[in-house]
Amino acid sequence: MSNPRVRRIADRIQVIVAQLLERRLKDPRLGFVTITDVRVSGDTQQATIFYTVLGESDDLAGTAAALESAKGMIRSELGKQLGMRHVPSIEFVPDALPESARALDEVLARARAQDEAVAAARGATYAGEADPYRKPRDEDDLEDETDETEDDETEDDERA
Repeated sequence: MSNPRVRRIADRIQVIVAQLLERRLKDPRLGFVTITDVRVSGDTQQATIFYTVLGESDDLAGTAAALESAKGMIRSELGKQLGMRHVPSIEFVPDALPESARALDEVLARARAQDEAVAAARGATYAGEADPYRKPRDEDDLEDETDETEDDETEDDERA
């Protein structure tokens, strides 16, 4: 759909269908519908209209039935307003974006809860020393260390 003409037709179809659903279509099965996207084939013979419905799965099924029954009226109105010789055949497809967004939100909430649990279990103690930086040594400390290493070497020699 890189052709600008096809993109303009798709945008115009989206506006027309949204206005029809809001003003002219009076089906009680029709829920709160939002037209999210329209994709038109390159030869402008087919249009796929993506929609979302606010509510439960029952509302989605009722809205799908209402849109399917009103397809002829919507297509004839598209023909009048678009002024095209050949009006594209239309197909209504429920948009999967809300379900995938909901699943992503659940994954993020689970990750956030696990991070909080790890932070709570971590506590306030350090893995190493409280002050891990090297400091200049005094001469007394160096003498004590050499004495300890000499004692360790003599013990190792005695064991062997």
